[in-house]
Amino acid sequence: MADNHGTDGDTNQRLSNAIYGTPKINPDEQRHYLGTFRERVALTMTVAQLKSGDYLTAFGNDLSQRDEVNNTVLMNGNLGQDVLGPYIRAATMHAVSFTIKNDPEYKVGDDDLALVVTAKTAIDVNPVDIAKKYADPTSSDSDQPKPVKKASFWQRLFNK
Repeated sequence: MADNHGTDGDTNQRLSNAIYGTPKINPDEQRHYLGTFRERVALTMTVAQLKSGDYLTAFGNDLSQRDEVNNTVLMNGNLGQDVLGPYIRAATMHAVSFTIKNDPEYKVGDDDLALVVTAKTAIDVNPVDIAKKYADPTSSDSDQPKPVKKASFWQRLFNK
């Protein structure tokens, strides 16, 4: 008598994969981060940030600090070439590879991601948003509140 343990399970698994596709781990997370996992993300830019062009210098500075071999820039290809062009040039200038993702599941709303700098392995960087990682390029130092110097114990004691 032949031992056929596992063949029914394999057949059911193959049928399930053929009908529903290969199961993915965290598909919503992968859709949000342009096809990669959050733990591999080093930097993100939203569509609004990308269109403003304010963070192009910060993006270039961030790329210059990275290992070009182990990093890739993922770009939302549903945006126009005129919007992505400066960032493609910056990635090329810093010898970092880039991939343009044209899947219709990647949206182009202002809050959707337009650009993701990702590593080949988990790096778990916080924060990843370029606005939180780098100061707002349009604000000046005068906008920042100055720290108030506290009087020392002796100054408070003798300056009454």
